[in-house]
Amino acid sequence: MNQQEFAELAAGHALHALSPDDETAFETARRQHPEWEHHVGADAETAALLAADVADAEPPPALRSALLARIAAAGTGVVDGTDVDAAAADPASAGRADRRSPMPERETANPRRWRARSWFALAASLALLVGVGWGAVSVSERLNAPASVVALDQIQSADDAQSETVTLSDGGEVTAYWSKTIGKAVLVSDGLPPLADDESFELWVVRDGAAVPAGTFTSDDGTATELLEGSIESGDVIAITVEPAGGSPTGQPTSDPIVAIETA
Repeated sequence: MNQQEFAELAAGHALHALSPDDETAFETARRQHPEWEHHVGADAETAALLAADVADAEPPPALRSALLARIAAAGTGVVDGTDVDAAAADPASAGRADRRSPMPERETANPRRWRARSWFALAASLALLVGVGWGAVSVSERLNAPASVVALDQIQSADDAQSETVTLSDGGEVTAYWSKTIGKAVLVSDGLPPLADDESFELWVVRDGAAVPAGTFTSDDGTATELLEGSIESGDVIAITVEPAGGSPTGQPTSDPIVAIETA
């Protein structure tokens, strides 16, 4: 998935309009590319603004069905007899379709390939629905980014942000991001080794020779973006070990670390 495709999915996510397959693809790409998170934040902010300070009102009975019909038409690329793709390529041609001639048949749209035109139709419809007080609550749902992503954005925006990448023995990569002023660290991993059903990854902060537990996580596809529990200080070593499910029963590592990154 490229960044443009992710941006289109992010718009649908903000509108709570993705199919289950698209939602899965979106969340996978989101974990793999935290640097694209600004698309998610911008779309969430736009949706939140649409939903803010709207008084409740009863929409006209025919409004909802009419809007949903237009959204469905947008998915085929034809709205009110106009080819949306052609209009996007040549705005001046919009509305000049010869209504005496039938529109040519179009291939059925692939539900996994919603394009930007669909999100534009959804956004326009959403704005109108919110304007009459219908569906404002659903717009506000699912707009909170994961804590790890919020922390990563804070760290990367800090003046003293630092990062270090290490390569795993099997080719995977783990990057640590941290900031002394923010006092947080986030690990972004790609290509982690597979876990058994009774295993977890455990994060550790090693300070003055003592290992302090900093959270556990799992990963089905080898990718993860994890915020370490507790604070981070210069000179700490950030490590990952493989432990029994739920974390080390002793509170100390029971295996050699697969990752060890020293902060400065």
